[in-house]
Amino acid sequence: MPPTAPSAQVPSATVRCPNCGTENEADRTLCVRCALLLDPGPPPEVPPPWWRRLLRRRKRQAPVAGTRPRRAWRRPRIALPLVLILLGAGVWFGLPHAGRLLGLARETTGTPESLPPSAVRASSEVKGHPAGAAFDGFTNRYWAPSALGGATLEADFEKPGVRVTKLVVFAGTSAKKDEFLTQARPARIRVELISADGDTSSRLITLKDQPGQQTFDLRGSRVTRVRISPETAYGTGRGRHVAVAEVEFFGHRG
Repeated sequence: MPPTAPSAQVPSATVRCPNCGTENEADRTLCVRCALLLDPGPPPEVPPPWWRRLLRRRKRQAPVAGTRPRRAWRRPRIALPLVLILLGAGVWFGLPHAGRLLGLARETTGTPESLPPSAVRASSEVKGHPAGAAFDGFTNRYWAPSALGGATLEADFEKPGVRVTKLVVFAGTSAKKDEFLTQARPARIRVELISADGDTSSRLITLKDQPGQQTFDLRGSRVTRVRISPETAYGTGRGRHVAVAEVEFFGHRG
C-alpha cells in the first residue's frame, strides 16, 4: 500500500489587537502583549445636545391590559425654546435702560438731598448783590441783575452731573414780610436743565408774589448746569431791581 501524503495543517483563526496590532488566538479575550480587550464592543452612545432633547418626542408605552391609560403630559416642543429666546432678547435690549430705571426707582423711593452747585455766575449784577448771594444759604441777601431783559443766573455741577427733582426759590430781598416788598420780585422764570451730553430741557415757572419758600418739581438726569432766566416781575418801577434771595436744588448725585 503506497504511503499517504501528510495532511496539510489548517492555520487556526487569529484576532488582531485593535490597540497594538499583535495577532492573538481567536479564543482569547485580552491581548497577549498589551492586555487590552480584543473586542471592546461598540463605542458608547453620545447623548444628543440639550436643544435636540427638548424637541425629541418621547415614546409612548403601551398600556397594561386591564388598566385605564392616563393622559401623559406632553412636553412642549416649540413654546419653551421660544420663551427662552424672547427672555434673552428682553434682557439684551433692556440692559442699556437699566441704569435709568434704577435711577427712576431711587427717585420715587429715596429722599432727595440738597445739591449745592460747584460754581455760580450771572449775566449781570447790581453792586453788592452778586450771583453767589442767591446760593449762600441766607435769605436776607439777594442777587439782583442790572436789567430784567436777558438776565440769567447759572449754577454748575461737577460731572457726571446730578439728578434734579426739585427747585426751591425764595423771591424778593428777604423771607421777612416787611422787607420782601422793598424791591421787585420775579413773577415768571424760565429754568433750563443742561445735561453732560448737551441736551437741554426747559420749563416755564410762575411764582407767587409772597415771601418765603416756593417749591417746584423738576426732572433732569446727569445735569451739569442749570440756567434761570427771569422774564417778568412784580412791583417793577424806576430804581427798583428784581431780587432773588435764594435758590436751592434737591435730588440725587450720580
